Amino acid sequence: MGVVTGDGTVGKALTVLDQVAGMGRPVRMRELLETSEFPKPTLYRLLQTLTNQGMLTYDTEAQTYAPGIRLVRLAHVAWSQASLAPIARPHVDALAANLREAVHVAQIDSGQVVFVDKRQASTKFSTLAQAGQVAPAYCTGVGKAILAFLPEEDLEHALLQQAFHRYTPATHTSADTLRAELETIRAEGIAFDREEHAAGIISIAAPILTPGQRVVGSISIATATNRHSLEGLKAFRPALTECAQKIGAEAQSWQPPSLP
Repeated sequence: MGVVTGDGTVGKALTVLDQVAGMGRPVRMRELLETSEFPKPTLYRLLQTLTNQGMLTYDTEAQTYAPGIRLVRLAHVAWSQASLAPIARPHVDALAANLREAVHVAQIDSGQVVFVDKRQASTKFSTLAQAGQVAPAYCTGVGKAILAFLPEEDLEHALLQQAFHRYTPATHTSADTLRAELETIRAEGIAFDREEHAAGIISIAAPILTPGQRVVGSISIATATNRHSLEGLKAFRPALTECAQKIGAEAQSWQPPSLP
């Protein structure tokens, strides 16, 4: 949950909206109040405002709040205008169909990665990551692939936003160890998630670079350790990097909506 800044009522409302969306299910006010940084009257007023504006919907029988239909429209506009997904979609579709694996496309925002698309040509295995989901950059393949190619100033800013929480024994817990790996990723052009965010989940990721070497996102194949090994994932590297290059070439004039 975000920390209230000097953004006034709008900032507070967005904090509540993030909190509701982050629950992943309809939620009652008392549940929100347990972790909210706002007193009950303020929280209630913000929930009412968001509901009146269609950003949230309220179920009178269940007495629960959930993301509203207005968000669907806004999300569609954001997906088409502010995300790399429309440019990447045909290339990602082809890659997923060719490899029969789940393919993810991600961008960075405020030091975290946002999965902007997921294509899955097989039902053999479904990854946890879904379009719209946010994940840490420092312990995911897609995140490290982007961080490694950021300009130094942007990288420094992004590193300051990492929590370095230890999710598994393989998770980086400091910027120093992460920086060392980022140098390797920059040299090799590929990144791996070695069960750093979730035990049993691994991935191989490639940065999406424009011809001018500006990083605009990343692409990955994630799987479970009972299906593939890290060594086995390397077989996907040629197809993955080729796909990333095709997307990057088309994204030359595309501008990410914000810096990390």
